Amino acid sequence: MNVVFAVKQYISKMIEDSGPGMKVLLMDKETTGIVSMVYTQSEILQKEVYLFERIDSQNREIMKHLKAICFLRPMKENVDYLIQELRRPKYSIYFISEMISFESATTHMSVSDFSNVISKSDVKSLAEADEQEVVAEVQEFYGDYIAVNPHLFSLNILGCCQGRNWDPAQLSRTTQGLTALLLSLKKCPMIRYQLSSEAAKRLAECVKQVITKEYELFEFRRTEVPPLLLILDRCDDAITPLLNQWTYQAMVHELLGINNNRIDLSRVPGISKDLREVVLSAENDEFYANLIELCFQLPFSQNMYLNFAEIGSNIKNLMEDFQKKKPKEQQKLESIADMKAFVENYPQFKKMSGTVSKHVTVVGELSRSGPSAQEAIEEELRTKPRTLNTSNKSQGIEVDFLMGNRAKSQDPSEVLSIFLQNVKRLLQNPKVTEFDAARLVMLYALHYERHSSNSLPGLMLDLRNKGVSEKYRKLVSTVVEYGGKRVRGSDLFSPKDAVAITKQFLKGLKGVENVYTQHQPFLHETLDHLIKGKLKENLYPYLGPSTLRDR
Repeated sequence: MNVVFAVKQYISKMIEDSGPGMKVLLMDKETTGIVSMVYTQSEILQKEVYLFERIDSQNREIMKHLKAICFLRPMKENVDYLIQELRRPKYSIYFISEMISFESATTHMSVSDFSNVISKSDVKSLAEADEQEVVAEVQEFYGDYIAVNPHLFSLNILGCCQGRNWDPAQLSRTTQGLTALLLSLKKCPMIRYQLSSEAAKRLAECVKQVITKEYELFEFRRTEVPPLLLILDRCDDAITPLLNQWTYQAMVHELLGINNNRIDLSRVPGISKDLREVVLSAENDEFYANLIELCFQLPFSQNMYLNFAEIGSNIKNLMEDFQKKKPKEQQKLESIADMKAFVENYPQFKKMSGTVSKHVTVVGELSRSGPSAQEAIEEELRTKPRTLNTSNKSQGIEVDFLMGNRAKSQDPSEVLSIFLQNVKRLLQNPKVTEFDAARLVMLYALHYERHSSNSLPGLMLDLRNKGVSEKYRKLVSTVVEYGGKRVRGSDLFSPKDAVAITKQFLKGLKGVENVYTQHQPFLHETLDHLIKGKLKENLYPYLGPSTLRDR
C-alpha cells in the first residue's frame, strides 16, 4: 500500500485521459497541495501541462488553445466556481472527471476531476451550465488526501473536536478522506475502533455507513488476509506528543515546521534567497529518500527513523562525496570531450550542490533551535554519571531522566521523589523556556495525577514564579483532562502482570545503544498485539456483525 503512488496514478490518469495537446491544470486550495506533494512542476510539464491555475482566481486570461483539467474537491463553492466557468469558458475544452457522463458531452473533449464523490444534483447543475457543450465527461478520482510519505497521509486538519466531541464539519471531512484512501488503495476493510473513545466509534460508524451506502464502489477482489481499518484516539497516549522525538523528520516538523513538505527558513539569520523555503520530499530528494528507505529496513524497536546524530554523520558523508566530485567538475575544459562531459554531468552536480546546501542549512537550524529542556537534561547527564538503568524504556530521555534512572533503588516513593527533585531543578534552570517548563510539569501531572503524594500544586507555583504565562500553565490541567487516567483505555506507566514486569526488567538490563531513540509510543505495542492476533476485542471491538469478522 503506497499512498504516494496511488495519488500519482490518479493524477497521471486524469492527464492522459485528456489526450495530447497543451493543457492547464485548474485546482482549488486543497488539491493544489495534493498535486504538489507527489509531482514537481518539471514532472508535470513533461506531461504537456504548461499552466497551473486556481479555480477561485478572478484574473485568469482566456486561452482557447488550452485544454482544461479541473481537479477539485467536491465542495459547494468549487461546484459554484465551475458552473461560472462553464457558462463563460476560458479554455477550448474541459475534462471533468466523474463516473457519470454529461448528456451534452458530444464532440468537445475536456476534463474536470473531483477528488471524491460528487452528488448527482451537482452533476445535474454542471450539465445545465454546460450550454456550450465543452465538457466530455465527469469522473471521480479518490485522491482526497495529502500523501506525505508512501505509508503516511494527512488531511491537514487543525482542531477536529469541540471538547471531546467531533466538529460536524471535520467529521465529514475526515470520513471523506478515509473513504477516499480506502478506494484509492482498493480496500474494503473490517473496522475496529478504540472502545474508550466515543470519537473513534463515531468515525468508525461514519466510514461504515459510506461503505454500506456505496457498496458497489467497494467491490474489490478479496485477499487471503482481509484488510483492517483500526481507528485510534490520540488521548490514549498523551505522553508521546510531549516528548522530543530525536529523528530527522520529526525534529524538522516540531522545531521548524513542515507544511506540505515545505520548510520556511526565511527567519534564519543570513539565509540566502535560494534557501528561504526548501522542500523536504522523499520523491524528489535522493538523499532524503535513501534515509527513509533505510529507516523502513530497520527493526521498529530501533526507531522508525534515523536519529539526529546519524543524520549528521550521513550529511558529512554527503559533503565529502560532493567535495570529491567538485574538482572534477571545475577542471579546465581543454577538449570537446571535456566540454561534453561537463554538460552531461553539470545538472547532476548542480542538483547535488543544492541537496548539500539544503540539508546542511536544515540541520544547522535544528541544532540552533534545539529544545531548551533537553539541553538542560544533557548538561545534568554530563555532570552526573548514570548508574544501572532498569526503568521503563517506553519513555523518552526526558521521562527517563526525570524518573530517576540514576537511582539504584526502584522503590516507587524514591522514584517519585527523584522525579519531583529533577523537575524542580530544571524549572530553576534559566535555559529552560516557559513552554518546555510547562511540558515537564505536564509529564509529571500525567504520571502522578492520582498519587497520594502528588506535588502538582507546588510545581504550578514554581511555573508562576518562573514567569510562565497563564496560557501555558493552563495546558497542564488541559492535558490531564484530555489524556489522563480517567480518559485512557490503557495503562501507559505500569505493566499489568508478572510476565510484562520480567520483560521490562530484562529490556532495561540490555540498555539502549542511543538514549535519543529509546522512546516507543504506545502505538507500537498496540500494532504489535494486532499483528500477533492478541489485540483484545473488549478494548478494540469490531464494527458490524460477526460475519464481517469471519470473512
